[in-house]
Amino acid sequence: MTDPHTITLTVNGRPLTRTVDSRLLLSDFIRLDLALTGTHVGCEHGVCGACTVLMDGHSVRACLTFAVQAAGTAIETVESLGTTTALSALQEAFRANHALQCGFCTPGMLMTCIDMLRHCRLDNDAEIREALSGNLCRCTGYENIVKAIRAVADARETRP
Repeated sequence: MTDPHTITLTVNGRPLTRTVDSRLLLSDFIRLDLALTGTHVGCEHGVCGACTVLMDGHSVRACLTFAVQAAGTAIETVESLGTTTALSALQEAFRANHALQCGFCTPGMLMTCIDMLRHCRLDNDAEIREALSGNLCRCTGYENIVKAIRAVADARETRP
């Protein structure tokens, strides 16, 4: 390591302390050091959104964030949402509405959706489309993704 730093953070509810290089990207830390490979790396420029994770409850591009910047934060990755036998409500809505095809963008899309569902009213589909505008999907055309998010948004008992 050229410039090691010891960081403490919480990932998916688990406190961790690790020594990382100052240039290590959060996406590489998550995928390589923690073996949480659900976070995908697409463009490596923050454009596609495939690497989106939540940092202290807000979406960030893990490919544009250094691991040292995550010190003292709570990181949530797609692995925090559910399991193969117990999907989260959002994952179930994606499944039920056929909101994914190849699946490459799906982890980042889901994490963006969690952020928007936590922090936005989402009164109409235009708001959903605006909130999704930073996540690129080459397969679906977004219509079913919007339907899935609408289903979860409409099912919420209270709106933020």
